[in-house]
Amino acid sequence: MDKKLKKFVDPLPILETLKPKRFTKDGPYYEMKMEEFKQKLHRDLPPTRLWGYKRQVPGPTIEVKKGEPIQVKWMNNLPRKHFLPVDKSFHVHDLPEVRTVTHLHGGETTPPSDGYPEAWFTRDFEEVGPFFEQEVYEYPNHQRATMLWYHDHAMGLTRLNNYAGLAGPYIIRDKCEDSLNLPNKEYEIPLIIQDRSFNSDGSLSYPRQPDNAAENLPNPSIVPAFLGDTILVNGKVWPYLEVEPRKYRFRILNASNTRSYQLHLDTGHPFYQIGTDGGLLRRTTTVDKIPMLPSERIDVIIDFSKMKGKEIILKNDLGENASPDDETNEVMKFKVTKSLTGEDTSVIPKILSDFRSLKHNKITSNRVVKLMSSSDEFGRPLLLLNNKKWHDPIEITPQLGSTEVWSFMNTTNFTHPMHIHLIQFQILERQPFDLDRYNEDGQIIFTGAPQPPQPYERGWKDTVAAPAGQMTRVIGKYAPYTGHYVYHCHILEHEDYDMMRPFKVVDRD
Repeated sequence: MDKKLKKFVDPLPILETLKPKRFTKDGPYYEMKMEEFKQKLHRDLPPTRLWGYKRQVPGPTIEVKKGEPIQVKWMNNLPRKHFLPVDKSFHVHDLPEVRTVTHLHGGETTPPSDGYPEAWFTRDFEEVGPFFEQEVYEYPNHQRATMLWYHDHAMGLTRLNNYAGLAGPYIIRDKCEDSLNLPNKEYEIPLIIQDRSFNSDGSLSYPRQPDNAAENLPNPSIVPAFLGDTILVNGKVWPYLEVEPRKYRFRILNASNTRSYQLHLDTGHPFYQIGTDGGLLRRTTTVDKIPMLPSERIDVIIDFSKMKGKEIILKNDLGENASPDDETNEVMKFKVTKSLTGEDTSVIPKILSDFRSLKHNKITSNRVVKLMSSSDEFGRPLLLLNNKKWHDPIEITPQLGSTEVWSFMNTTNFTHPMHIHLIQFQILERQPFDLDRYNEDGQIIFTGAPQPPQPYERGWKDTVAAPAGQMTRVIGKYAPYTGHYVYHCHILEHEDYDMMRPFKVVDRD
């Protein structure tokens, strides 16, 4: 839109916690409808048409206890026609235009509850995909305490359904974390960061075709990436949060389609990072800047105790070559203007948790997954894994309970956030290789020694940054379930076409 939106005029929404519809012998039972509605995203914007879980964007927080299973019925009550541009030129051309399936990102679930891309369903379950098995999803919640997130994962539509609003947080709690005396209750706040663009009437703007599209290109046509010009947190454009002069815990999620962030505070104050995708780190890590690729989460404490009366901006470092007109260098503002309601007895522990390195396990397979760039018959970028498309035969079949090392070999010219379903993994190392030489004759010549993961990513992860010209190695144990799962780039425009592949966990011989 032409008119710039004024920053920091709307308070940060605090997401509500979803209540169970009833309690059953199998645990709390929830229902979550996906519906179209309008929501005001900025003081000066007309209400925006959105799709949301429980008519909210982001959706409400689902909060559970470790070891206590829940059931969720995800219900599609959306229109039968999409309001964003649907490209029907690739492998989804004969499917219903509006279809959904919810994936609990980072969750350890059985295949029928994982949100497999082809387990989609339409309004009122009138039509279902070939992998659809059940209407009610079961989440056992036997994994470590952490913040996961739920979002749409429908085949070929993930980028549009998420952009329309279908995403929300999911928090698992346990007694070990509760005993640490971290900031909690109103002093613990999820921050869901997204980027969007708007038309002058307040509607979402999403391109129908890539810039400088060729004449023969389908219309609409999928774009290779999308960067919005506006930042939202918890469904508000550049909001502010009034805080007390005390410690706060923020669980931050990058829920953008393509955009990565380099988060820092404009005052130079540090983040005390206590966790990542899969839960608490071993030790608290003090960091000044945190990079976040799509779908990554960080768990941090910010200590406002010596900032009374100050205003602090959560910034996004765009780098030296950024345009001066780019407004996305700021995310939100903290105003330390609330009176202290009582003594802050919370702490920032040095020691957080203990977990075993998977390097001590017997490694049954070392797999190389090549991230490759090509083009389709229209000249559009086509990004693939091991040069295979979605419907090609499955070539990765880990045995149940086995430990494998996967090496993401990035032969493209930019970083990809790689996500593996079912498991949380550990990052082993990254090692640079001569990308020009590889693209010339296929030889892999390493140009440096392997580098360990950064301190802020030395916990459990389900999404890893795989930089260009590097071999990124992760180790994971493929359990506790057998069946079909997927791995993919979490840039949603890449995932939809066609940087996603199935794998199958099989029983031991």
